[in-house]
Amino acid sequence: MLNAQEVQDVIYQGLPAASEEGLRVEAVGERRARVRSPFRPSTLRPGGTLSGPTMMGLADAAMYAAILGELGRVEMAVTQNLNINFLSRPAQKDLIAEAIILRLGRRSAVLEVQLFSEGSDEMVAHVTGTYALPISS
Repeated sequence: MLNAQEVQDVIYQGLPAASEEGLRVEAVGERRARVRSPFRPSTLRPGGTLSGPTMMGLADAAMYAAILGELGRVEMAVTQNLNINFLSRPAQKDLIAEAIILRLGRRSAVLEVQLFSEGSDEMVAHVTGTYALPISS
């Protein structure tokens, strides 16, 4: 298992844009991860709401963080499926993703992610996804 800082380091090494965007892995453990995306005006779409790709990217990063926190350095784990339901308009604040591993098998993991605006208990999006895991020899 990796701690939050180690997971963040792995993500930054594999995807330098995550560092440039300020993505922060706040917590990992117990098959969970909490990841924050700082608010950036460049992520707004017409109407003043955060863009869908911003929310999808954070959810995907949170799923990856949960897997790294549980399994260690499995950099070749990849998104196999991601389904998102946009529930309410996010505030122009940091976006927080809370991911949980629902099922962890030898070849895949099924996860759920809840997205919130900082300071709110109202979920702005609900995500489910599957990650393909590398087969160890």
